[in-house]
Amino acid sequence: MANLRVTVYCGSSRQCRSAYLEAARRLGRELARERATLVYGGGAVGVMGALADGALDGGGHVIGVLPRFMKELEWGHSGLSELHVVRDLHERKRRMLEGADAVVALPGGSGTFEELLEAITWKRLALYMGPIVLLNTLSFFDRLVSALEHSIAERFMDPRHGEMWTVVAQPEDVVRAIHAAPPWLPEALKFASL
Repeated sequence: MANLRVTVYCGSSRQCRSAYLEAARRLGRELARERATLVYGGGAVGVMGALADGALDGGGHVIGVLPRFMKELEWGHSGLSELHVVRDLHERKRRMLEGADAVVALPGGSGTFEELLEAITWKRLALYMGPIVLLNTLSFFDRLVSALEHSIAERFMDPRHGEMWTVVAQPEDVVRAIHAAPPWLPEALKFASL
């Protein structure tokens, strides 16, 4: 997995359950062990901070992408390998996804959902072709996956769209899921619209 860029979406809540923080730390360590470059939202606290700290503790290369207003609020992590300060949230999302070899979603709030759904949309439109893995700590993503499956059942998405993401239970399963993800080809654009 060396030299792969793995973009991770996750939350920054200081009040979430500790199990989410521990899973994020473990994932950070796994990515560092695999010598993958971690790209994430640049935050210092919550799941974001735990993820970055785990990767840094493991000697990993961590790139944060932080909107200018968040830097001014001092929300950025001060110990990253690289911190890219961008104009706004739109540029942050684009920069994080454009160079990604794989996308991983950890639990988070509305921003995490927005980023994940944008990655799924880009994949549906063959603009992003890599794996998307949901780390389902404490069954966090069950309802979202159910909603996506309902969208497929109601014919707003093609049944083949269900292959765009993989759900795993443990941080140690993420790398394996990235490698095992079914290929997504430009021909997917042919069934992007129903």
